[in-house]
Amino acid sequence: MMTDEQKHEFYQALVDKNPQYDGTFFACIKTTGIFCHATCTARKPKYENCEFVFTAEEALLAGYRPCKRCTPLTYPNSIPEEVKTLVSAVEKNPEKRWKEEDFRQLGIHSATARRKFKDIYGMTFVQYARSRRMGLAFKEILNGKKVIDQQVTFGYESSSAFNDAFTKIMGNPPKKAQIHILYANFISTPIGRMMSVTDATHVYLLEFMDRRGLEKEIETLRKKHHARILVGETNVHQQLAKELALYFEKKLTKFTVPLSLHGTPFQMKVWDQLSRIPAGETRSYRDLATKLGDPHLVRAVGNANGANQLAIIIPCHRVIQTSGELGGYGGGIERKKYLLQLEQRA
Repeated sequence: MMTDEQKHEFYQALVDKNPQYDGTFFACIKTTGIFCHATCTARKPKYENCEFVFTAEEALLAGYRPCKRCTPLTYPNSIPEEVKTLVSAVEKNPEKRWKEEDFRQLGIHSATARRKFKDIYGMTFVQYARSRRMGLAFKEILNGKKVIDQQVTFGYESSSAFNDAFTKIMGNPPKKAQIHILYANFISTPIGRMMSVTDATHVYLLEFMDRRGLEKEIETLRKKHHARILVGETNVHQQLAKELALYFEKKLTKFTVPLSLHGTPFQMKVWDQLSRIPAGETRSYRDLATKLGDPHLVRAVGNANGANQLAIIIPCHRVIQTSGELGGYGGGIERKKYLLQLEQRA
């Protein structure tokens, strides 16, 4: 989590065009929707119009595009022509979902795109395109774009008359006759911004915004519940935000917000076992498999763990490898370490 002191330090570096900070942070300019290097020669914005992030992926997921003047994604290497072509193609159609045929039309092999983006940006081209695509939806939600009242939505003749935050990146939502309204919102935490999806009675999803696979999770959620996901606040979201704040202040270890859980019978059993692990303690995948009656189900337990869509609340971060190593975590290994240490101190 970036401190206020770091933010002021980075802002001063931006004002001074300090080359020592190029690659250390990215400055996201709210008024223009772009993100820049510290040495960008563009006119400097006011401090309150700046956000500072450590990675390009964070900037993309927040809905910012690379500055054409300082080309922030070129540091520290000169940018190959193939990468320039692909970045330009993404900006022409940022909502596009890339397929092999799209690479062939540009005369670029998908494996080349993957390797070059990984070398330069620390993420694959698919991650880059996905982050830009998701960033558009996230920005729409952050801006709190106005939507028509729910009761009007149910009876309205034209679907274009109101907004589903994810329609552009995932295709059209279900037809009006099947519709279930869900609401997306964000919650800031010390280890990154999280996205919640709720309705008037339950939480359906809570994930870190930069979680790989989040796009697929949202798409699956929409299909499973025949839902439109609109921008909006609910009492359940407010309760969730309050409980998460208390959790990070080490004042809460058990969540009471109502959850909507939908999985296979085996996944439900695994998630139930996860919920029984006390805060401050860990269990191995083998421990859980044994509890479920078969120690050979380690891989199946791991898969069910990964299918959990309610980060922190269903505490998959409390599951470690049999060797004692932390193992993987959808939100990233540093977050897993942070959460375990937080709970042990609580």
